[in-house]
Amino acid sequence: MLHRLMAVLTLLALATPAAADTRYLSFNPADRITTALTRGVTLEVERGLFGAVSVRRIISTSARGAATINKGGPDGAKSVLPDGATQATVYSIDTEGDGRGLARALCPGADETFLVLGRVQAGRPMAMQATGRWPDGHFRHCVTLSYDYRGEWSLPPRTPPPAAR
Repeated sequence: MLHRLMAVLTLLALATPAAADTRYLSFNPADRITTALTRGVTLEVERGLFGAVSVRRIISTSARGAATINKGGPDGAKSVLPDGATQATVYSIDTEGDGRGLARALCPGADETFLVLGRVQAGRPMAMQATGRWPDGHFRHCVTLSYDYRGEWSLPPRTPPPAAR
């Protein structure tokens, strides 16, 4: 029995990378504050074997810029969410490149900025909570960003480069 279980788990582990799917979901701002801060975003998401979605990057849809975000962060980032907030997955904003500007825009004065997201789904509105950790070590809620679903970007098909003559 143990050998069968190990065989099934091995097959699942091998199939996971092949079943992973990268998608680009675009969202328009749903309110004035979100418009002022981001003007709309495209999320690069990876959908796993069992349908779980993980966000990898936030790309500006109105200007040049993209920030890498990494799943995970301190529980304190969730502890300061406003009453009624249902978002539960913490992402840390990578401060390399455009991530630094995004973090400063969302939480001016914070040492670290985090995004707390709910379930990201195509065809559904989405809200993000921005929270930050200040130099005094305390977490504070910065802003709620609200978005309406716009659509999904498709990537051009992969074709091999033309043969050299």
